[in-house]
Amino acid sequence: MLARVDVEELSQLPPFEVSRILTEWGIDPFLNVLTVWVAGAYLYGVWVLRSRGDSWSLARTFSFVVVGMGSFYVVTSSGIAAYDSALLSVHMVQHMALSMLVPLALALGAPVTLALRVLPRRPRRWLLAVLHSRLVTVLSFPPLAFALFVLSPWLLYFSSWYDATLTSAFVHEMMHVHLVLVGSLFLWPLVGVDPVPGRVSYPFRMMLMVLTLPFHAFLGVTIMGQEELIGGDWYTSLPMDWLPSPVDDQHLAGGILWGTGDVVGIVFFLVLFAQWVRSSMREAEREDRRLDRLERMEQGRAE
Repeated sequence: MLARVDVEELSQLPPFEVSRILTEWGIDPFLNVLTVWVAGAYLYGVWVLRSRGDSWSLARTFSFVVVGMGSFYVVTSSGIAAYDSALLSVHMVQHMALSMLVPLALALGAPVTLALRVLPRRPRRWLLAVLHSRLVTVLSFPPLAFALFVLSPWLLYFSSWYDATLTSAFVHEMMHVHLVLVGSLFLWPLVGVDPVPGRVSYPFRMMLMVLTLPFHAFLGVTIMGQEELIGGDWYTSLPMDWLPSPVDDQHLAGGILWGTGDVVGIVFFLVLFAQWVRSSMREAEREDRRLDRLERMEQGRAE
């Protein structure tokens, strides 16, 4: 629905229940086409790679296509999208999926690595030029990416930006894309395996991930505790008699942000820890092979 659900359409929605997520589907031309093109391009790259006899991890494909783009499609086309303008709490579920779950799954799919392996020489040079450009280098600078990641939600909910997403179809759609892009900008260098700028040592990655937890918690508590309603003029004007109190819904939305931020942050932390362990094991194996070569060389000279 590039033309977002308006008040008249919202008034036709039945009372929200969890089952409505699976029954109130819609078609968003822009986001649906974006989903198909991105997932299709990835699958085509995998097909090209395998058609010439090279292997590609099934887990990476599943992470990118099913978990990443699949989650993006669900939260922008299912009942979550249908009710995201009627209930701040439903919007908050969408927000957390787009800003954390989708970027994590896309990063673990290693699309840049796939592109570098299948693109012809000239497009591959263009991609490398973009990755090493000054703009990408600056935007992926870890402290800056961290600041963008933690400050964007504050700007969204405590400025006129969120009100604009409720009244403008274009701003509403671009907010979805923005959440994924900012999440990817911060999380891709931390948990992904692609050769992108901004990659730092594992201890620093884990420290950055841990630092996101209090920011989500503080924002969630702030939303729960403030008296002024987020999007208050919009939510109080909706005609559906089944809607909960906007104050109660805002309290629930803050709790969702707080709770899911901590849960997903812990998942990120565990992913990073597992990657760190695997990296340490590979480094130990390389060092063992180097020492074995040195030992053989010493034995050869002694003989």
